[in-house]
Amino acid sequence: MKIKRLGRTGLKVSEVCLGTMTFGYQCDEKTSFAILNKAWETGVNFIDTADVYPLPVSIKTAGDTETIIGKWMKANTGRRHETILATKCNGKMSDAPNDQGLSRRHIMDAIDASLKRLQTDFIDLYQVHFYDPNTPIDETLRALDDIVRSGKARYIGCSNYQAFQLAKALWTSDKLGIERYNCIQPRYNLLFREFEKELFPLCKEEGVGVIVYNPLAGGFLTGKHKRESEQNELGRFNLPEASRLYRDRYWQEAQFDAVDKMKKFFRERNKSLTHISIAWVLNQPVVTSAIVGASKPEHLEDSLKAVDITLENDELEFLDSLWYDLPRSKDPKVTLR
Repeated sequence: MKIKRLGRTGLKVSEVCLGTMTFGYQCDEKTSFAILNKAWETGVNFIDTADVYPLPVSIKTAGDTETIIGKWMKANTGRRHETILATKCNGKMSDAPNDQGLSRRHIMDAIDASLKRLQTDFIDLYQVHFYDPNTPIDETLRALDDIVRSGKARYIGCSNYQAFQLAKALWTSDKLGIERYNCIQPRYNLLFREFEKELFPLCKEEGVGVIVYNPLAGGFLTGKHKRESEQNELGRFNLPEASRLYRDRYWQEAQFDAVDKMKKFFRERNKSLTHISIAWVLNQPVVTSAIVGASKPEHLEDSLKAVDITLENDELEFLDSLWYDLPRSKDPKVTLR
């Protein structure tokens, strides 16, 4: 497991980050603990979560994932110092009008609630889950700056920002002389590479770390899905509320055709689509870490074999051709994953 520097900071994180949105819905507490233990045993020191998890997002279950991670932390107190723990805020936590968004009011409440659920004194990386057009960016950044100065968080980052939104935030931080976003979490995989146009060059130029989610396209790139399948297994494409989002993203003829081409190409080389898809993401120079989730520990164990895969030049050329042949997608929706 490679360890990489997060953006221009001195923070070191594993090239694979454990995604936890399955904890509390697809995974019970026992299974979640087993996945966390497997990640620890295999050298993953980076854990990502959010206050609104698990998926599907619901006020009734919001915070359950953090609570499970907190219990695991308490049961393994010696591991906290070696773990880079990341969480996010912005999502709707109740029906109260101020219990969501990126206002100073909500950010201050949200960090305290997350610290309590996670049973820790600080968050290594505190991120805003998505852009809030209803709150001035300077209000958000000043609140996050105060959180870092108070010691409740060590670094701050953002998720689901467009390039212009990140650029505006970086400029505001520079102008005010306050904490800046040190990283961003965009959706990125072989079937979705829109952010290579503007966001990734910006991150490279400004020293912003890139922690990508959906490297397997919600499981679509494993090659296990069939066009006519009813999706009886409790996966991303069959989750209440969330299934439509994932089907809109990937459940299309052109994407199925791309996966079929991958199956044929790599079957002859005896290589797994799961390993190839994750290895391709990790091979991109701008990527710091890829968020990989699981609903079973054996799924995570299999996914982590990707870190040992070396892609040949002809394989990289073939994988590039898949994207070039896809119909150009519409502007990406800014939604919770």
